Amino acid sequence: MNDQKLADGNYNITISTKATLRYDGQVTWEPPAIFKTLCQIDVRWFPFDEQQCYFKFGSWTYSDNLLNLEFLDGEARYELEMNENGALDNITVVEEGIDLSDYYPSVEWDIMSRIAKRHAKNYPTCCSDGTYIDIMFYLELRRKPLFYTVNLVFPCIGISFLTIVAFYLPSRSGEKITLCILTLVALTVFYLLLKDIIPATSIALPLIGKYLLFTMIMVSLSVLVTVISLNLHFRRPATHQMPSWVKWLFLGILPKMLFMRRPTIAEVFHKAGGQRVENMIINRCERKVSCDACADENTQINEQIQKLYRSPHVIKAFENVCFIAELLKKKDRDAMIDEDWKFVAVVLDRLFLLIFSITSFSGTALILLQAPSLYDTRQAID
Repeated sequence: MNDQKLADGNYNITISTKATLRYDGQVTWEPPAIFKTLCQIDVRWFPFDEQQCYFKFGSWTYSDNLLNLEFLDGEARYELEMNENGALDNITVVEEGIDLSDYYPSVEWDIMSRIAKRHAKNYPTCCSDGTYIDIMFYLELRRKPLFYTVNLVFPCIGISFLTIVAFYLPSRSGEKITLCILTLVALTVFYLLLKDIIPATSIALPLIGKYLLFTMIMVSLSVLVTVISLNLHFRRPATHQMPSWVKWLFLGILPKMLFMRRPTIAEVFHKAGGQRVENMIINRCERKVSCDACADENTQINEQIQKLYRSPHVIKAFENVCFIAELLKKKDRDAMIDEDWKFVAVVLDRLFLLIFSITSFSGTALILLQAPSLYDTRQAID
């Protein structure tokens, strides 16, 4: 027997049993044995993967005239198969090649098929004196995904969609960056816990590994975008001047595309308590006040009032009023610019809320739903 695929390299019978001798000279010996074989695992679709494993039984020493292997029962069909030397070999195929009457169902794998093939091969390069018989049993296994779906996929999807919630959280709450960092830390800890569950291989990236990498990129980008949004929210007119293209894009174009409408000052004060906004408007006045600017031309002012208007105290009072008016007007302008920056941050949050929502849903569907086993409608035979 070829021991190249045996995990322990030992195929000797460990328990000796008695043979059965019939009256016609037929001897039957059925010793129990445990064979451990290696199976190359394809982890591309883990945890929704299917594996192909095979067991090969044959002899390198005895040809068919000394040792012949046959199937006990089963409906067989005959085919021709080309070998590695380009020659055609006669093979016998049995669909139900493995008896599962004593098989104990696995908690992790389902058996999808159990085909057996009997080969009659000639080896002209080394052994040209006869035909050698071998039987190969092919097992098609499908992983049961319930455990990994509940403990791997669903938590990862939940962490991925937490990035969307961060863009819905108001900037003034002061918790946006905290939520993003906590999400990134949770994903990192989750990834460290999963490294012992995910098969360690560099041949192919597992499906769950692709989704974890996608989620890590999304969470990292959400931290970056949140930092930019908070930077815009807390900008002040004294330190930053809003460019014209920012006004055109974030105050004019994007709000219409995102179905956003900025409340007017009148609506804000109406909701606050019906206060009138006329007292917010302060008319422009000159720094230097004269009597002609303070009196109507068509009104006769007596000498005493004219002296009062020419009084240095009154002129100083008017100058102070004009200074206060200019100061309040500047404060109102700064407040409007401040509100513009905050609205730009809100528009940016709404924009990336939409982008990250579409990306998260589409990325989750495109990555997780590409596993072929999800569309395999065959029933397990065990």
